Amino acid sequence: MTNAERIGGDVVVETLRALGADTVFGLPGQHALGLFEALRRTDDLRVISSRVENNLAFAADGHARARLAADPEGPVPVTPMIVSTGPGALLTLASLQESRAASVPVLGISSQIPVAGLGGGRHGYLHELPDQQASFRDVVKSVHVVRTVGQLPTALREAWESASTAPYGPVWVEIPQDILLAPAELPRITSVTARPAPLAPLPELVTEAANLLGAAKNPVILAGGGALRSGARAELKALAEALRAPVLSTFGGKGVFGWDHELSGQSWLEDWHSTEFLSAADVLLVLGSGLGELSSNYREFAPRGRLIQVEADLGKLESNYPALGIHADVRLALQGVLEQVPFRQPDGVAEAAVSDLLAKVRERLDGQPLEAERKLIDDIRAAVPEGTQTFWDMTIAAYWAWSAWNPDGAPIHTAQGAGGLGYGLPGALGGAAATGGPVLAVSGDGGAMYGIAELATAVQHELDVTWLVIDDGGYGILREYLTGAFGQSTATELARPDFAALARSFGVHATVSSLDTVGKDLADALGTPGPSVVVVPALLKMFEPTHLEKK
Repeated sequence: MTNAERIGGDVVVETLRALGADTVFGLPGQHALGLFEALRRTDDLRVISSRVENNLAFAADGHARARLAADPEGPVPVTPMIVSTGPGALLTLASLQESRAASVPVLGISSQIPVAGLGGGRHGYLHELPDQQASFRDVVKSVHVVRTVGQLPTALREAWESASTAPYGPVWVEIPQDILLAPAELPRITSVTARPAPLAPLPELVTEAANLLGAAKNPVILAGGGALRSGARAELKALAEALRAPVLSTFGGKGVFGWDHELSGQSWLEDWHSTEFLSAADVLLVLGSGLGELSSNYREFAPRGRLIQVEADLGKLESNYPALGIHADVRLALQGVLEQVPFRQPDGVAEAAVSDLLAKVRERLDGQPLEAERKLIDDIRAAVPEGTQTFWDMTIAAYWAWSAWNPDGAPIHTAQGAGGLGYGLPGALGGAAATGGPVLAVSGDGGAMYGIAELATAVQHELDVTWLVIDDGGYGILREYLTGAFGQSTATELARPDFAALARSFGVHATVSSLDTVGKDLADALGTPGPSVVVVPALLKMFEPTHLEKK
């Protein structure tokens, strides 16, 4: 292709490749034709489509999470996503809210109406909005609007740096239709590099934190999603062992600390025993968590000692509890603290406290008729091959997995950040595109209907995803909430298809399983390359909440 034949869309593709992208998630639209023509003309970027834009954004989110989980200490893996103007762009908002809440680096690229129509003049262009970017400003980290071909490389680099700077998150770039189609007089772009600035802690705050932790008699660590995203596994393990400090993780932080480590209090944060354990610490080190509703057991957490909070998102720092607030990337802060804390010899006290905590959690669960639910999580976990990544929708099984899932060797990704339905299958498709699979998706029948069309995507792109659908005939968790609050439920019972027959109509292997056979059926499906569906008709229950009645 000569320079005269190149268009703005080619400059976008060249810049993305130079920045490090190898996969793009895209769904065409009329204003985005220049971008998709450029993608057709390159062999350097793999294009994964979808059937609906919100699922496309979930898939991009899943791709970025899978890359982060596979190489937590490597370069931040920003994942590009391309959609068209107006309706296509707006459909991504709920998914981008999840990416923002979970700090996932997604680069959203949207076409726009021609430059002449920008500014809210209401010219009557197809898909025209008075101010499209306004819809995204409070959802993503940053918004970038391009008005000339020459602005493309810099705008994309700035967006990439924004997405990959702690706290990570989604960003938004808008490119008018005529810029994407305009002749590109720029030379071929090959050398664009993004250099996200490290978010280092203030040294005096690190010293104060080290002094507090060093003098603590009962230090405890709560590790959140920010610790996981920062790749701080090694530093967290070293600090916990130096201090002999028990480590609990939030639901978003699962996997940052060894599940079966002798200091691991795991992640039963909706159990009152865990809430009390955290509250009783004389110094509690909170890493990469805003201590929101779930992590604080619905605000019942009440620390009685000193709290240190390390958080990359300035808006979350001390937003719920007063603390020694350290605005920093968790890994960098831990590196600084490790240089100054004393090393304590193991005396068995912390290990005994952790063992007692987990025993109390088990005892509480043993007092409830929950054998089927606990066995289901165990059976799913046993069926998952080592290294398999898992993606969970907002369903009762996922609510269990937040607490009970052992993430060592089987990372867990959920929609718990924003709490929207439909994440499981499309997120897993992105994960499979990143890792090659196998990948597990878990949904309820209600959430499954949000993404059912993406079975076609799985077939089209030959993605190795096994989708477990737990069919209880409705929105199970909402049925439970409504019944618990009012004695009956409304609008939770759902007509649904024969999921196995529907999957087979896409050419996907499908099995109708049961709670007794799901382990074997899942293992078989995960061991067979390509997409598959396992359906389990089952009515699951949640464990009793402890924020309503402390026990």
